[in-house]
Amino acid sequence: MMLQLKLVFITLVCWNILISYDCVLGDSQTSIVLNSSCSTFNASNLRSFYANINGTFLDLKNQISNESKHFATSQQAIGEVIVFSMFQCRNYLSKNDCVGCFNIASTKIRSCSAANGARVIYDGCFLRYESERFYDQTTQQGNGVICGNKTAKEGTAFGTIGHKVLMDIQLATPKIKGFFAATKTQVTPGGNSSVYAVAQCAETVTESGCLACLAVGYSNLQTCLPNSDGRAYDAGCFMRYSETPFFADNQTIDITAYLKGGSSNKWAIIGGVVGGVVGLVVIILAILGWRQYRKPKRAPRGNILGATDLKGPVNYKYSDLKAATKNFNDENKLGEGGFGDVYKGTLKNGNVVAVKKLVLGKSSKIDNDFESEVKLISNVHHRNLVRLLGCCSKSQERILVYEYMANSSLDKFLFGNKQGSLNWKQRCNIILGTARGLAYLHEEFHISIIHRDIKSSNILLDDNLHPKIADFGLARLLPGDRSHLSTGVAGTLGYTAPEYAIHGQLSEKADTYSYGIVVLEIISGQKSTEMKVDDDGEFLLQKTWKLHERGMHLELVDKVLDPNDYDGEEVKKMIEIALLCTQASAGMRPTMSEVVVLLQTRSLVEHLQPTMPVFVETNLRSREGHSTSTGSSTSNATASFSLSAR
Repeated sequence: MMLQLKLVFITLVCWNILISYDCVLGDSQTSIVLNSSCSTFNASNLRSFYANINGTFLDLKNQISNESKHFATSQQAIGEVIVFSMFQCRNYLSKNDCVGCFNIASTKIRSCSAANGARVIYDGCFLRYESERFYDQTTQQGNGVICGNKTAKEGTAFGTIGHKVLMDIQLATPKIKGFFAATKTQVTPGGNSSVYAVAQCAETVTESGCLACLAVGYSNLQTCLPNSDGRAYDAGCFMRYSETPFFADNQTIDITAYLKGGSSNKWAIIGGVVGGVVGLVVIILAILGWRQYRKPKRAPRGNILGATDLKGPVNYKYSDLKAATKNFNDENKLGEGGFGDVYKGTLKNGNVVAVKKLVLGKSSKIDNDFESEVKLISNVHHRNLVRLLGCCSKSQERILVYEYMANSSLDKFLFGNKQGSLNWKQRCNIILGTARGLAYLHEEFHISIIHRDIKSSNILLDDNLHPKIADFGLARLLPGDRSHLSTGVAGTLGYTAPEYAIHGQLSEKADTYSYGIVVLEIISGQKSTEMKVDDDGEFLLQKTWKLHERGMHLELVDKVLDPNDYDGEEVKKMIEIALLCTQASAGMRPTMSEVVVLLQTRSLVEHLQPTMPVFVETNLRSREGHSTSTGSSTSNATASFSLSAR
């Protein structure tokens, strides 16, 4: 069976975005290239890979031509290589136009040659292939917007109606079977000008995923109005509006019924805001209203043996790793943390890796847990997660081999020898990338993984200063008497959510809390556990909350940053999001996928106010752990929690 086939070449797809706006065939709107992207990695076995691409493309074409489908997926494995493909054309296209768009797209996408992943987006269709399954992806780097260069005939009136049309269609489309809607709305009663709009999501995403994707598209399109046309695209959705018809009137549907009712969750109170902010409020309602939708079922995280269909990690010889690290020489030590020491190693083939020696004890349960857990996390592939390359077991030692990060960990850039070297844009990219990595662990991987120890030293930076989360999946292997906190939970004081530290209540929202603390550290350049004399003896979270209450958000910004390099409103939005993540009630915190959307939204509704967090009083009793190349460190400390602000 296909799921039982080995994946010889599974790689993280990093998109090299190539955007153009040229007609590739005539003047047909279906052939306007909006976005073309190629993976920066090549497939291993090109003969098998090309055969799989050809096979899936043939299947896709048969589905749209013989079965008259507007959406199709296909996958094929020849040899030990697998290809996943997806095609979608706009529902208003005829079968001939749909097939024609596929022919153009399948020709264009082959310019990526040996790349193991590629996509091309046209006005009329979308085609993508990968060496990994991607059918449920919605938002990712590379989303964009293209605006027309002419103002609409009715200018301001067109812009006003356009805002409402796009707001309505992005809310209604996720509720419509097939995730497609087309509307025509007159700008003025009896007038000759109308707003034509479409919204469409890939049919394999969830309702909440479609909503999230279109929310980003809606936000991006706000920059176009009142121009006469605009297009927004992402991994899982497409939106377009124009004052010129681009589909027949009989293609439109009445979406009124899909706009009735509303969210019953806590975010619905925002709906009471009136006046000029109503439109923006609905955007946030769309983003944060995901909780009312059911998430796709996945295997419970408690069963770490649920990875039987996954490819196992590479098994390294102990002698090879010993030689690579010069007998685990201290000169090669990159750091030490709660899971063990980490060494820089150079393998026989010249590849540089990070070798982590775990200290877990010896028992049959640990042996079984280690094997299944490592098998699981070795199949986690995301641009913002450190890649586990393989492992080694010898006697009581368990060793993990990771990709090597030459720039070490984020804490070095915030508090260490590289302090002050990150500019504002780089910090924003790290904040967004870390959120994406956590969202993948929580919601996109087939088993939900809670990290439990998110902190600045567990976020590594690659050569381009892109963030990668380290040590995910390892907390489950830590013996009970080796926990980081005296409360018996895995985590680091100053970052650990209060409900987890006090009561041991673990959920994805514990990671959300820790992420919020890291965001504040990135913005301020101050450690969460550091108490500065000029801050009236306040820790970072308490200081932030006080500044938030006073409306003095900019006082938190790291003083090494040039005020001309950042926008005050963007800083305020980032701090507000961090405070939403650190609210006392776990249920009030957003999910990480919601955080991603909030970060990508151009503005944050000022009425979306965070509630007061729990403040932590910390007395460090011993040294802070040293960060490692794989980001693990510990702080042994005692803590007390205050439930009121001071």
